[in-house]
Amino acid sequence: MSSTTGDLAAGHHGHDHGSYLTAKRGLMSWLFTLDHKRIGMMYLGSILTFFLVGGLLALAFRVELATAEPDLFTGSTYNRLFTLHGAIMVFLVLVPSIPASLGNFLLPLMLGAKDVAFPRLNLLSFHIYMLGAAFLVFTLLAGGVETGWTFYTPYSSTTDSAVVSALMGAFILGFSSILTGINFIVTIHKMRAPGLTWLRLPLFVWASYATSLIQVLATPVIAITLFLLVFERTMGIGIFDPALGGDPVLFQHFFWFYSHPVVYVMILPAFGVISETVSIHSRKHIFGYTAIAASSVAIAAIGFLVWGHHMFVSGQSELAGTIFSLITFGVAVPTAIKVFSWVATMYKGSIELNTVMLYTLSFLFIFAIGGLTGLFLATLAVDVHMHDTYFVVAHFHYVMMGGTLMGFIAGIHHWWPKMTGRMFPELPAKIGALLVFVGFNLTFFTQFVAGSRGMPRRYHEYAPEFETWQFLSTVGSFVLAAGLFLTLFYLLWSMKGGAKAPKNPWEAKTLEWETESPPIEHNFAGQVICRTGPYDFDEIDTSRA
Repeated sequence: MSSTTGDLAAGHHGHDHGSYLTAKRGLMSWLFTLDHKRIGMMYLGSILTFFLVGGLLALAFRVELATAEPDLFTGSTYNRLFTLHGAIMVFLVLVPSIPASLGNFLLPLMLGAKDVAFPRLNLLSFHIYMLGAAFLVFTLLAGGVETGWTFYTPYSSTTDSAVVSALMGAFILGFSSILTGINFIVTIHKMRAPGLTWLRLPLFVWASYATSLIQVLATPVIAITLFLLVFERTMGIGIFDPALGGDPVLFQHFFWFYSHPVVYVMILPAFGVISETVSIHSRKHIFGYTAIAASSVAIAAIGFLVWGHHMFVSGQSELAGTIFSLITFGVAVPTAIKVFSWVATMYKGSIELNTVMLYTLSFLFIFAIGGLTGLFLATLAVDVHMHDTYFVVAHFHYVMMGGTLMGFIAGIHHWWPKMTGRMFPELPAKIGALLVFVGFNLTFFTQFVAGSRGMPRRYHEYAPEFETWQFLSTVGSFVLAAGLFLTLFYLLWSMKGGAKAPKNPWEAKTLEWETESPPIEHNFAGQVICRTGPYDFDEIDTSRA
């Protein structure tokens, strides 16, 4: 194997500087820090907290759905529960999950830089995120929203629930996303270490770059759309409400023009994580590096052209539907390049079935199902029958939850020793990975069956013929929750009780592993010089098989 991917001009170890965790003390030193690592960790803690809230809301309405009759909630209460579940999970968890937490922590380290290009802008993005979150929490306390997380008009224009505060929360969160995207783009262009050319960048950096382009270009569209909806509700001027002379389909165009690219804001960073873990834990050079890097940018570009496949039944022309269908099939090409490259990387590799690799394999299995079922929904004739059924719910969760979440958890475990300086215990981690995998598939695969048989989504009372599938889905949700709570428990325990992590426990080849675990405050004591590519495993270490 190659020895390192970079050399430090001076002070290679930097023990005398202290880690970023202990360099400064006190709550205010965290809340107003300019250190990208601390900001990333604050994002991580906040995102996981909101994930807990969104998950508990999901468990509540899964209990309701275990039987066909309404047992716990009225229709209105059920609508408010799943609306807040969707809004919290999309806007507070999935969109910022990997970019804001792992991306903030890792990007400068992977580039051999001291920090991001704009540290104060980085801190501002976190404070804006918390401000937007406060609006959504206020919405929860004010009685919730009944519109669904998509805020479809004209219902969101006329309902008396707390729509304005929810819309303002999502509107504010958009600014956090834009600032993070701008920061990452400039950092990748301008802060790379000497010798770290574009074709030597880690694939996680490529994925972060493509994600940032989408954040900067697409987020203003949804921000303006939500602001127009607030304007319509408060001023009574017809924009989307047909009773006032507006057009509700216009809202759908605006909403999905952002919301389909934002699917890739959620999933592209997970692709980047998997590209790292599949190579490092197979002890093998990544297969098709250039193709994977190019496919990230291609997915970002094509993602702006397919929003109309969400609107096949909205009354758009047959020609428009056909074009959107064809372009949607085109998205499968760069995505398939990644999947085949990952499988080829594992071929004849020295795979170590540790926790990180278990989540990586779970990602490949689950995302493959999510992606392939997307082709069903891209087919016009099939989508007409599947639209607004549980088939769509299952597809969405296999891509977003199964894809983004599995990649997120894999990334947390992979970089946990670097972030905390502690190793997590492997046995409970493997048990947790198994519970998450089984629970997830039991929860959502059954929904494919129910949806293909006609079970409509967003109903809290349904025909008895679907009760078996809904009950199995509810059981699966509790198995999934058990796995996630176990994961939370041992990760928190490991921060104090885990074994001290070596600098590079996985023998990885990217620059973030060249600093201490946890890193010193300024990442590297001297200038980093990159001399080789990020995945140069000269030979397979068969002792790890």
